[in-house]
Amino acid sequence: MTPNLVIILAEDAFRDEELIYPYYRFIEAGYIVKIVGPEKGRQYIGKFGLPVKSDMEPSDVNISEVAAVIIPGGFAPDKMRINSDMVKLVKDTFDKCRIIGAICHGGWMLAEADIIRGKNVTGYKAIATDLINAGGNYIDSDVVVDKNIVTSRIPDDLPVFCRDLLELLKAYYK
Repeated sequence: MTPNLVIILAEDAFRDEELIYPYYRFIEAGYIVKIVGPEKGRQYIGKFGLPVKSDMEPSDVNISEVAAVIIPGGFAPDKMRINSDMVKLVKDTFDKCRIIGAICHGGWMLAEADIIRGKNVTGYKAIATDLINAGGNYIDSDVVVDKNIVTSRIPDDLPVFCRDLLELLKAYYK
C-alpha cells in the first residue's frame, strides 16, 4: 500500500507560511495532511499569529502510513529539538526511509536527529554552521534534494521546496 499521509510538525513560533503553504499544497495534491505537535489537540501559535491545532502527537504516528514529514522553520524547531519524542519521530521517519522536508530553521531537527552526516543540505544561513557541525554538506541553494531529504532556506523558496517534495513523492512511491 502506498502511504498517503503527510505530517507537518508544529510547535509555538513556527514560521506561519512555512506551515500553511505546504499544508494546502499537499491537500491540493491529494494527500491527507495532519499536524503533529508535542501534545495532541493543543493549539500552537505561529510567529505571526496563525493558530493551528495538532491532530496527533508523536506516539500517535504510525510511520508505515507516512509518506513524508515536513518541518517548518521559525523558532519552533529550536523548541522541538529539545523534545525527545519529536526528535525520535524524525529519526524513525528517516530510518524507515520515508521522505523528510525541512525549510529554514527546520534543519535543526535534522541535525538533532543526527540524520544529515554526509548529506547535501541547505537551510537558513544562520544555521549553516549547525548543519555543517552535524556532518552535513551545506549548499546555499533554494532547494537541495539528497536521497529522501529535501531542504530549503527561506519562505521565498516554498514553491520549489513543495514542487521538489511532490516530485520526489511521485518518484518514490510509484
